[in-house]
Amino acid sequence: MQSQKAKTVARLGMLFALAMALSFFESVITPLLGLMPAMKLGLANIVVMYAMLFMKRRQALLLVLLKAFFSLLARGATAGFLSLCGGLLSWLVMAILLCLPFPVTGYIFSVCAALAHNAGQLLGASVVLSSAMALGYAPVLLLVGLAVGSVTWWVAKGVFPVLKRLYPEDGAPKSKILF
Repeated sequence: MQSQKAKTVARLGMLFALAMALSFFESVITPLLGLMPAMKLGLANIVVMYAMLFMKRRQALLLVLLKAFFSLLARGATAGFLSLCGGLLSWLVMAILLCLPFPVTGYIFSVCAALAHNAGQLLGASVVLSSAMALGYAPVLLLVGLAVGSVTWWVAKGVFPVLKRLYPEDGAPKSKILF
């Protein structure tokens, strides 16, 4: 039992490090792609998706909290709060999709997670700005969420089958998400 706990902690540590590396990579390439600073490809969120599908949900939630805490430390209180809002709503939507009685495609899973992340950040921005003015940005983020969800699906579709063979599921319920 102790060995399994140690493996899980080590795996979570590696996933968190990967999420931070992907987040850094995104911040470097965002200006090169001509995207606004708030718009990212969502590559770090693939790590949370992986944890949702192949680990336990509470471990994925821990990754969301760690990512938000890292944003707080690295980019300040507003970035940490927005990361937390987006991450929690995205996690909740993924958890709901996993509970559905029918299978969901990986594309729908990825796009819904991306859209929920954007919606959570918009709601968080509305709280920070104390107005609904941030919601005017919603149409742009809807389009970006669809594009980003497509990119994360495409990457996950190639990476998840390989990772699933390398690291069999750790007590996670069998996923009904079809990649």
